[in-house]
Amino acid sequence: MKPLRILIGAETYPPDVNGAARFAERLATGLAGRGHDIHVVAPSPTGRPMREHRSGATVHGVRSHRYPFHPDFQVCMPWEAFPATARLVEEIAPDVVHTQAHMVVGRGVAKAAYRGGLPLVATNHFMPENAAAHAPVVPRPLRRAAFTAAWKDLGRVYGRADVVTAPTPRAVELLVQRAGLVDAIPVSCGIDADRYRTVQQLPGPVPTVLFVGRLDQEKRVDELIRAFAALPAELPGELEIVGDGARREEWTALAGSLGIGHRVRFRGFVSEDELLEAYARADVFCMPSIAELQSLATLESMAAGTPVIAANAMALPHLVRPGRNGWLYTPGDVPELTTRLAALLSDAGLRKRMGAASQEIVAEHAIGATLATFEGIYERLLGRDRFAVGQAA
Repeated sequence: MKPLRILIGAETYPPDVNGAARFAERLATGLAGRGHDIHVVAPSPTGRPMREHRSGATVHGVRSHRYPFHPDFQVCMPWEAFPATARLVEEIAPDVVHTQAHMVVGRGVAKAAYRGGLPLVATNHFMPENAAAHAPVVPRPLRRAAFTAAWKDLGRVYGRADVVTAPTPRAVELLVQRAGLVDAIPVSCGIDADRYRTVQQLPGPVPTVLFVGRLDQEKRVDELIRAFAALPAELPGELEIVGDGARREEWTALAGSLGIGHRVRFRGFVSEDELLEAYARADVFCMPSIAELQSLATLESMAAGTPVIAANAMALPHLVRPGRNGWLYTPGDVPELTTRLAALLSDAGLRKRMGAASQEIVAEHAIGATLATFEGIYERLLGRDRFAVGQAA
């Protein structure tokens, strides 16, 4: 297709470490690698407005501020971000705008696109329930109303987009049921499976269970720690936890209180090379989270040839085929999780068969297919006669 100038709006972007940031970067660099002129608008990692070239894309940092409830996260103020994003959209003059969020930067670029009559694609990675741990304390009786209002706000912003996508069919269902959108399509975040498949396997002296992700309450890593502690004493194994978050200190103490502190490694944030090595070391990957709209970490572990045990929640059943590449377990059922862990840790042949199946299944999520799908969406939108009506949310 003809090269396009594409503006990607993101609420989080590397050096931030989270799934939404990593997808936005993969989208930007992948499209740039296919010959498109890519511009990313995101909160500045330093606070000051900035502009730099990264991996073929131009990144425009909007003035931002340290978020008091999450010290590693930068946020933008609407009264600063909206004028800045409007100026950037006018300056860049993109063929297509593709927002990855609806809050401040994402809302700003969406508003500017709508007012300028530009094709607008909106992809959702957000669940209001996930943000609860990083927001001011909301009394429990008011949380349901707050979540409902947040979903409706998302729907108002994304309702103005020409095309709305989410990573999985389950994520699309949520947009329809909770945000009130009448139409959206699933497009996988995609993964460069070869990057993980070609890493040399690094087996350790005992089997290793791996978790990768934020250490926040919705990830339920405490269930994994309790299940690991309940394994038969004669069954060797180690638990490696990669990531950081508000619950790290609490869960480190939990491992110690259960007498397994010497068998649990809390790695914190690691480099990309160290993460690849962690996947290569792992014999079993566990994702106990109840709030995954897709889970890039699970996809990455599958690409590395690892069997997966995951909570039977949200979009994880789209990745785990019970009995083929792993098992699902009922969230909160620690004894069931212990049983599944024991079965894999005690059977190297089963791990090998299920790991091979993981690599077969992950082929459905190739990043090339994701990029081609979005290119097709952009091309179809540019073939339409469009005009702006009214104003964005």
